[in-house]
Amino acid sequence: METVDVLVVGAGLAGLTTARLLAEAGLDVAVCERRTSLETGIRTTGIFVRRTLTDYELPHLGPAVRRVLLHPPSHRNPVELVSTRDEFRVGDMAGIYAQAVRDAERAGAQVNLNAGYPARSTRARFTIGADGARSTVARKLGLDVNRRLITGIEEVYPVETGSTPTFHCVVDPHLAPGYIAWVVDDGEHAHVGLAGRADRFTAPLPQLLQRFRDSFPTPEPTGPVRRRGGPIPVGGLLRRIVSPQGLLVGDAAGAVSPLTAGGLDPCMRMSELAASVTFDYLRSGNRYVLEHYDGGAMRRRYLLRSQLRRGLASVRHRSIAELAFTALRTPPGKAVAKRILFT
Repeated sequence: METVDVLVVGAGLAGLTTARLLAEAGLDVAVCERRTSLETGIRTTGIFVRRTLTDYELPHLGPAVRRVLLHPPSHRNPVELVSTRDEFRVGDMAGIYAQAVRDAERAGAQVNLNAGYPARSTRARFTIGADGARSTVARKLGLDVNRRLITGIEEVYPVETGSTPTFHCVVDPHLAPGYIAWVVDDGEHAHVGLAGRADRFTAPLPQLLQRFRDSFPTPEPTGPVRRRGGPIPVGGLLRRIVSPQGLLVGDAAGAVSPLTAGGLDPCMRMSELAASVTFDYLRSGNRYVLEHYDGGAMRRRYLLRSQLRRGLASVRHRSIAELAFTALRTPPGKAVAKRILFT
């Protein structure tokens, strides 16, 4: 049996980033991923926000998006928000994952695909769960698990629209109960999807997505259409995310904005903290080091968005959503929307 310092379970962006940082610090790191290819089973839209674009160098990004249109269920009189800065870029996640694997392996980490958990051939001093919203590692280590989830579906395909890159958000509790439907058209690729509470869906997700496509103008594909989807945690950061045996990062830790469901920025930042705490703990053996990885303290950053999330989830009728847009169209409403979407 092989013995390593750290076993990272899951080869998403959180897992591969954490593995690379730990390997660069000199630890013996192995990554196990049950998928046979990282081009399949992608469960993120790949939307990177301005904070991430400013602080990290990322490959395989599409054109910048500065314009957002918020649409009510009727699609009439949308609220337009335009920024003077590059607010979003959509990444080619297959390419980003491939580069992250190369970077992790170059640093000295072993990345093993088609390798399940628990890993029978590997023993580790410490385990990092980067295995998604329904984390097996969390249950194995007796840590908190995500209880509040929405489920999403998305189609991604190349386009040649030549239009201004725009992020369309559609609030429609019949199609996307408790969340939104969206179209991101950056002029090179389109992302068309929706997500919501599974217990409120009125039809299977592929049917709802087709209804959305039929009712909302979407770009025509100029190449193959790829479909992706899965559960998204929206309960905020979990409280118990670390123990002397291991810790959680990314979706496994609930590190997703409760309101926007954006998880890539907190994933990058949490991976850095996770690597730092893990290295210090394994080097010193001092359990008090683990207190720096405090889910309860980090959770407070999402308090306002958690409250707004509950408000969005309570909208069950199109008439209420239309009424809410009356407030959004006012200068104060637009200012609040900009603060949420452009920070």
